[in-house]
Amino acid sequence: MSDPVSPRVRPEKPAGVLYLGIDLGTSRTSVAASNGVRETVASYVGYPRDVIARKALKKDVLFGDEAVRNRLALDLLRPLQGGVIRHSDGDPNSADAQRHLKATRDLIRHAISLARPKADELIYAVVGCPARCSVKNKSAIVEAVRPVVDSVMIVSEPFTVAYGLERLSDCLVIDIGAGTTDLCRMHGTMPTEEDQLTNEFAGDHVDQQLLKLLQAKCTGAVVTIHTVKEIKEKYSFVGDARDPVHVELPVNGKPTRFEIGAEMRAACRTIVPPMVDAIHQLIASFDPDFQSRLKNNALLGGGGSQMSGLRDMLEAEMKERLGEGRVVRVDEPTYGGANGALKIAHDMPPEFWEKLS
Repeated sequence: MSDPVSPRVRPEKPAGVLYLGIDLGTSRTSVAASNGVRETVASYVGYPRDVIARKALKKDVLFGDEAVRNRLALDLLRPLQGGVIRHSDGDPNSADAQRHLKATRDLIRHAISLARPKADELIYAVVGCPARCSVKNKSAIVEAVRPVVDSVMIVSEPFTVAYGLERLSDCLVIDIGAGTTDLCRMHGTMPTEEDQLTNEFAGDHVDQQLLKLLQAKCTGAVVTIHTVKEIKEKYSFVGDARDPVHVELPVNGKPTRFEIGAEMRAACRTIVPPMVDAIHQLIASFDPDFQSRLKNNALLGGGGSQMSGLRDMLEAEMKERLGEGRVVRVDEPTYGGANGALKIAHDMPPEFWEKLS
């Protein structure tokens, strides 16, 4: 394994400040920097399993798609689950907790390096986390980020999306990630815990449902979760009308063609009822004089927002259950959270960052 992450040494005479917005996601980690750099990496970390693997790969640690491609030679970790560090709700000193904390630190260090910070710059970072992230989960994220930045602030992911678009009032944000779907109602002030909801019916849930359906449908085929994820990202949809979805899967080593349109639709639709229930809950419990504004200003963000037909289905469900509804999809789902986090970082006064550091 690579050496432990060394704490960042603050420059004695900093040349300036590099502000970072980081969307620390279960599936992807994205960073937007004040120097104009924007990068994203799949949230996988891999360590060579033995001396031979290290010699072949010529690296002590691999990240993202490169780690997935070489996973047979690696101890492959996906250190984030449900948008938080795995095992961060348990004993922080357990071997599993320390292992995933280290992988998260390495992932964050790699993501920050992609932003090309200068050695003599201070680094101030805002990191997005799930809407109902526990205090213990937030503390674990702070512990992971602190060694590689000079000051850090943790905020909820749907809030960063709204802030980046300057939609701070009369707006309902629906952020669909891999680990969680986060919802937040915005009404001109910092949202409280009552304004936010989180559920785990998101991208990973679709992957697991699709895997089960393909194992039942595609007799003799060998299907891995990595293959399922690729298929979902290419063909996901929830609508009724759709061209056939054909994929090739190995059966006894031979590529075999299967049509999986019905299975794809069924798996994708499993996240819709919990999402609609959460929308209904947040709107029904809001001030009745302002409910109509929320219904007609729903923002759909996150990687899952790209699912074909989802926006139309949510609008139809809202009109059926709530009488009206209008949903707008965020233009940049990959960087929506990171862009908003960067804007928050910019807008915080210098003395705020100094206190945090």
